[in-house]
Amino acid sequence: MAESNAAELPRKKYEKELLRLQIELAKLQEWVRADGVRLVVVFEGRDAAGKGGTIKRVTENLNPRIARIVALPKPTERERTQWYFQRYVEQLPAAGEIVLFDRSWYNRAGVEHVMGFCTKEEHRRFLHQCPIFERMLVEDGILLRKYWFSVSDAVQQERFRRRLEDPLRRWKLSPMDLESITRWEAYSRAKDEMLVHTDIPEAPWYVVESDDKRRARLNMIAHLLDSVPYQEVAPPVLELPGRPRRTGYERPPRDLQTYVPDHAARL
Repeated sequence: MAESNAAELPRKKYEKELLRLQIELAKLQEWVRADGVRLVVVFEGRDAAGKGGTIKRVTENLNPRIARIVALPKPTERERTQWYFQRYVEQLPAAGEIVLFDRSWYNRAGVEHVMGFCTKEEHRRFLHQCPIFERMLVEDGILLRKYWFSVSDAVQQERFRRRLEDPLRRWKLSPMDLESITRWEAYSRAKDEMLVHTDIPEAPWYVVESDDKRRARLNMIAHLLDSVPYQEVAPPVLELPGRPRRTGYERPPRDLQTYVPDHAARL
């Protein structure tokens, strides 16, 4: 990963630009819905590279019925006997939907390959079939964007340490994550081989430098917006109606219902 000499982006500048980009994401969402577009965004990268935080900022103001996050667990015994891409095909968007893959079919090129969860033949077949699969998606009209979040070993180590010490983020750290520290070069070689085979004109990879999380989030979102030919859709005209006149309704006595205790009053 290339070292960046840029200073960490100041919070106020980051928050101002993030708000502007999120407003544009809302416009993108309405265009997707109105025009029946199918958009797939793939987030890949090393553990603690910043994928999850970026996905959160992309979706936090979007309609979950339109923009959906897919983070599949390990395959079941039945899924292991299917065509490898089959369970991912089931998650692809219909018209008017956005699907964001928090890790994707590229598990086979990364963790499965490095940790020995697939055979060499299965890995070789994936590298052969993946470009064909993605060309089929694009030919069918799906907009496909692929982002690789690149983090340095020193920054990854520090993020792991903070997760280990933070009870709110401890769940993000698994034995598999820690194993990736000792296999840094193996993951690097796997990533390099993956890019050679799957960085295709129809579905290129875009690398996001992510040692600075704020900068990475803004860069990724801005690039996504720039890469999609969305247009602002005029919202429907809505007017807030007046309150109707009372017709004699009386609310039942409070003691007939069970209320949540006022925990806040004890603070």
